[in-house]
Amino acid sequence: MGKVITVAQQKGGAGKTTLAVTLAGAFVARGLSVALLDSDPQGTLGRWFMARVAARGAPDMEFSTASAWGVSYEIRKLRERFDIVILDTPPKADADLRPALREADLVLVPVTGSHVDLWATDGVLDLVARESGRALIVLNRMSGGTRLAEEVAEAAGALARVAETRLGARVAYAQTLGQGATVLDTRGAATTEARALAGEVLAALH
Repeated sequence: MGKVITVAQQKGGAGKTTLAVTLAGAFVARGLSVALLDSDPQGTLGRWFMARVAARGAPDMEFSTASAWGVSYEIRKLRERFDIVILDTPPKADADLRPALREADLVLVPVTGSHVDLWATDGVLDLVARESGRALIVLNRMSGGTRLAEEVAEAAGALARVAETRLGARVAYAQTLGQGATVLDTRGAATTEARALAGEVLAALH
């Protein structure tokens, strides 16, 4: 039976889709079978997947969509066939998000290097506590060595478990996303970060 990762954050622009595709690429590189499920009406994950298929000619992972209340049914089908199911959710924290949280083995909450993003996690973390209880904050687009980054990291740790691996504010993430690729298709610091985070997430799933 596969493991389900839900990526959730009620503030838009936190990098949910980037985090989802980055981990998907890292898991595929490890030889795991991966399915992506998009419940965000904006459809960014779907556009990325189609760009990936167009560039590669054949998909190296599965993709499907579901409305908020169809999420449970779709996840249960996918987890029977794939090692990892990654669910991208809309930027909100309400009753519609509950099925996505309930089905998750782990909920990843991306937070950029700002207190505003951190404040926006409260609603999601409250719902996670009620539905599954397993949340991991991922610090995203962080500028290394700045006082603000350390303040946000410290404050995040008071709310929930925080991943040791931080994703930096690197052009590679946005650039590869627009090409239907991931940083695992390149070389550099972002690739190293992605591999490290994937290993940490896999450890947290067991």
